[in-house]
Amino acid sequence: MLSINFRMAVSSLSAHKLRAILAMLGVFLGALAFTGVQHVSKIMVRQAEMETEKLGPNLYAVVAGTVRFSPQGDVRVFGRVRNFTLADAQAVIDGVPSVMEGAPFVSVTMAVRGNGNAVNAMVMASLPNYQEIRSFHPEYGRFFTDREVEDRAMVCVLGRAIAERLFGEPEAAVGKRIYMYRASFRVIGVMEAKGADISGTDQDEVLFVPITTYMRRASNQSWVGGVFLRLAKNAGLDEVEASVKAVMRRRHNIDPGEDDDFGALSPRDAVKVQRQALDLMTTLGGITSSISFGVGGLGILSIMILVVRSRRVEIGVRRAVGGRRRDIVRQFLFESGLMAGVGGGLGVAATVLLVVVGCGLADLPVIIDPLSLGVTLFGSCLLGLAAGAYPAWQAARIEILDVLKI
Repeated sequence: MLSINFRMAVSSLSAHKLRAILAMLGVFLGALAFTGVQHVSKIMVRQAEMETEKLGPNLYAVVAGTVRFSPQGDVRVFGRVRNFTLADAQAVIDGVPSVMEGAPFVSVTMAVRGNGNAVNAMVMASLPNYQEIRSFHPEYGRFFTDREVEDRAMVCVLGRAIAERLFGEPEAAVGKRIYMYRASFRVIGVMEAKGADISGTDQDEVLFVPITTYMRRASNQSWVGGVFLRLAKNAGLDEVEASVKAVMRRRHNIDPGEDDDFGALSPRDAVKVQRQALDLMTTLGGITSSISFGVGGLGILSIMILVVRSRRVEIGVRRAVGGRRRDIVRQFLFESGLMAGVGGGLGVAATVLLVVVGCGLADLPVIIDPLSLGVTLFGSCLLGLAAGAYPAWQAARIEILDVLKI
């Protein structure tokens, strides 16, 4: 019986190819929009989580100024102040529970010259444990040591992109000299390739120097930009934030009701912002796909009504030779469900193809959600059955004598 219904459905739809294609198009677009938005959202969240992992395990940062996130999750610091000291950084490290270690830092963009070439680079002045806190290590050479920090040594470690732009090959940079502030620095290492992190900073464009060297021998300043912290694995961010605020407000003599002159952030905060933006996109995508599904359902309803009217004689003959009303209903429901199922199946297949190809080209993680695809395909079939219910009921009500009068 199923094979007979299938052949009859295919024959009927083939007789009206254009109408069938237009009816399926709405379901196709609805399935594509719904599953596409769902997958884009999951892929972007996973990408953000991967970028978070690049920043370092359980990273937390306290910075001078006010932290703001863009809808894309990029970090911006406004109102930078010059009252964040090394003593403040140490007080946070010692006074905040769950802090395993910390590395104060200063960051500034400046011109760097070497091998007859010049580039603009972000100079990151910090301590040797920066590489463990940020999970970022040299590929060639080494990082500077505690002794070199104490001695304010004129050494540096280049990001991979800077090394390539100055010296051509990264390994060729080790042992060479570069110049900043008219001062000569010896290159002792080149960092591994890392790419941009979730804050939008290209870590391959960063140059590292001992913090004491920069603060005393390059800029002669007493303030820092903030401190990177490595938290315990199960640290509660709310508790950490409360402790940071208590320590910093006390040290900076900030009265109750006054705004903080510092900011605290975790990569998970950026992921949260991205999730909120993606949730909005998912909602809008759901509305769009619902409209497309609605248009597809109306298309199937209209074509099935036309099919019933054009097949009145066939229906009457089937009734005359013993066809039951429920057989007529099943036939037309099968046809409408098949039409919607084909449209939904093509939409699901198109989503999988676009995800695989698009993620491959954009170097994004490939995520295929079988549950989302299955629910969409099942929903498409239900839509077809719902749209075909009224035409099937009309077909079942056709009387043999009414057909014979025509």
